[in-house]
Amino acid sequence: MSTVVVIGGGITGLSTMYHLQQLKRNANLNMELILIEANPILGGKINTIHHGDFIMEVGADSIVARKEGMMSFLNELELQEELVHNATGKSFIYRDQQFYQIPDDTIFGIPMSAEALFSSELISYEGKIAALNDFFTDNNTFTKDSSVGSFLEAFLGKEIVEKQIAPILSGVYSGKLNELTLATTLPYLVDYKNQYGSIMRGLHENKKKFQSSDLKKFISFENGMSTLIHRLEEILTDVKIIKGIEATSISRQSHDLYEISFANHESIKANHIVLSTPHSAAQQLLRDEELDEDFNKLVNASLISVYLGFDVPDSKLPADGTGFIVPEDSDLICNACTWSSRKWAHTSKQSRLLLRLFFKSTDPAYDYVNSLSDADLIEVALGDIKKSIGLTEKPISAEVTKWNKNMPKYHLKHREIIDSLNRKMGNFYPHITLAGASYHGVGIADCITNGKKTANELFNDITAKK
Repeated sequence: MSTVVVIGGGITGLSTMYHLQQLKRNANLNMELILIEANPILGGKINTIHHGDFIMEVGADSIVARKEGMMSFLNELELQEELVHNATGKSFIYRDQQFYQIPDDTIFGIPMSAEALFSSELISYEGKIAALNDFFTDNNTFTKDSSVGSFLEAFLGKEIVEKQIAPILSGVYSGKLNELTLATTLPYLVDYKNQYGSIMRGLHENKKKFQSSDLKKFISFENGMSTLIHRLEEILTDVKIIKGIEATSISRQSHDLYEISFANHESIKANHIVLSTPHSAAQQLLRDEELDEDFNKLVNASLISVYLGFDVPDSKLPADGTGFIVPEDSDLICNACTWSSRKWAHTSKQSRLLLRLFFKSTDPAYDYVNSLSDADLIEVALGDIKKSIGLTEKPISAEVTKWNKNMPKYHLKHREIIDSLNRKMGNFYPHITLAGASYHGVGIADCITNGKKTANELFNDITAKK
């Protein structure tokens, strides 16, 4: 009998165990499945908090609906009746003390047509003419390992990248565009440029992949994102789930046997191990100088989230708005603000105003903000709300979450480092797999897909020995 241990009970670890359980049952395989989580609850960065009528997420607030396999996965979990979709209001960039709408027909601010380009209020006429260069130039230089910033500037021009694309894309991927590769952000842009001769034309021809007919791009759950975690925990009946124990080291006993030691639990022996933890935790467990060379090159960013709930109707917000992004040269300290009660009706049962502000470590002011107490952070957030939307009321509910160096940041060498790590793991630690957001995609959908891929590879490895 093979014993598989997954260390890390976030969405990647849970997805891995879900698919392993399915494969085990379908093949009637004699396999022991054990899931280890250091915290008293599962979910990792997914955790829903209820403050009265308000629903607040400490991590991601949604899943990208268009990601391949996501809807079928949620249907398998029988969560169809729990699903909610985002409202379809406008998103803005806050600049020069006013809101400018991000054009509807864009992806991360990148126009999907010339019409979308010329509808923008964020860039000048000259900037729009410069972006038309995309339709008349060939790509003879850039690959998926090129920086996304240099690629976009080469074909769309500097102005649209700086004023419309960078504020959005940098926020999503926690880094400056010239430090992020196309491979780890938007790899399909190179394919579109090469195939269609234009980034914009390629996006337009593949529009259905990015936009549903009603523009509802994101999914959550009526009672919050933790619904997904609770459902997975409920159905993992073939899995031994152990919470609240901290793994301290992994030692190799033989070619296909490892021993996992814990600070507060007896050791466990395993034939296969999945490390679905942040890379820093995996590094501490393995304690190998050869691997440290690569682990030390991986980078994490930090993030602070501040929720503010008010006893005022969310009609106080600008009409149709669901939030705004803040560029670097702003008078605001936050980097973005989601109008949660407008974007997600389920988060405020009485339609009272719920806002969520983000402060990111890529901002020069972050060290100052991070040094503040929760109470002072809330005052900073209130100051930004007063400046941006003119609201002066005091909140009736607030929640501050700090993710300190726990948000993966994919830089230009990321893919090269992961390839090197995987080669070394195969040589030095066969049957131990690195999985999760530190390596293979930061979104919830990416983590679920990575979990399925990991489970399939493990199953094939195990059955090949039979």
